[in-house]
Amino acid sequence: MLWFLHRLSETPVFNLMRYVTVRGVLAAGFAFVVSVVLGPRLILWLRRRRIGEETTKTDSQELNRLHGVKNGTPTMGGLMIVWSTLVASLLFARLVPSVVTLLLVLCGMAAIGFADDWIKLSSARKGMRGRTKFLLQWIVGIAAAIVLYATLRVEAPHTGVADRSLASAVFLPFLKHWYFYLGAAFMVFAAFVVVGFSNAVNLTDGLDGLAAGSAVFCSGAMTVAAYVAGHKELASYLFVPYVADAGEVAIVMAALCGALLGFLWFNCYPAKVFMGDTGALAVGGVLGAAAVATKQEAVLLFAGLVFVLETISVMLQVLSFKLTGKRIFRIAPLHHHFEVSGQHENAVTVRFWIVAAFCALFALATLKVR
Repeated sequence: MLWFLHRLSETPVFNLMRYVTVRGVLAAGFAFVVSVVLGPRLILWLRRRRIGEETTKTDSQELNRLHGVKNGTPTMGGLMIVWSTLVASLLFARLVPSVVTLLLVLCGMAAIGFADDWIKLSSARKGMRGRTKFLLQWIVGIAAAIVLYATLRVEAPHTGVADRSLASAVFLPFLKHWYFYLGAAFMVFAAFVVVGFSNAVNLTDGLDGLAAGSAVFCSGAMTVAAYVAGHKELASYLFVPYVADAGEVAIVMAALCGALLGFLWFNCYPAKVFMGDTGALAVGGVLGAAAVATKQEAVLLFAGLVFVLETISVMLQVLSFKLTGKRIFRIAPLHHHFEVSGQHENAVTVRFWIVAAFCALFALATLKVR
């Protein structure tokens, strides 16, 4: 596709395809259209095969009562997110190592999530064994980390000189010249970001539109951050590390944003389809991989703060119960705490979206505040 567009680039109109911004907008628009067109067909296919979520299988009777009306809602809808992102990225992004890595993470995490969803639907088990699932996620994360470490070309913001060792560096927010090298430990750190964010999005996927809507803002912020990191003049002006080909990562993030918006068309309250682990693990994994590939882990931390807080709420709940026998929240993750406290599901979701929007804006502000 890009070869064909390159041949057409001699004409004034098609010359626009040389610009990352234009290809990013087209990727987002294309992914959105694919999701919206594919959605009804996928939902019908899932319904015919009775691939539906059993929402009354939780350990909470109160949640079972609140979500009883959702029982049988088609799941594995994340397939439309994965497919739309994949096709749009292949059409509009150059297949540089970082882009290929992101797409493999997307498909790898989706495959793990698909297997988990299928086990839930085809047996009495609650999904894949936790250790098996975690191990497979780490295999994907470590593989991505190794490839990125071997292929990233990074320039320090204050010198403008490429340094191979910067591939293993972690850059701190708010500080112009502060970063530290991890060396071989970078592989563990990068895999942790990929796996951790993959699971964080999965934990957040508990209300109609919550994970997808929050991920729209997060992926939008990562699109801008990746574009800045891949633009030499902007990166130098803002004192952020310049990463060669990070602009192509921005196109993948734009495609993901468009695909999520298309999915949200059907996933907003009342949801006609759930993304399932198939979508949640894939979305979180590719966001984490994009942060590592562009040296913008701090931006992801702030832009995805909703996901981070949801994860922390679960960790605190488990820790508190083990140490004291008491729970901090009525139910974890955090969104269920508000839901069982009497707030309507849709109100909780929209409020979390508002928080996610402000977090995304704050994350982008950190690019300037140095």
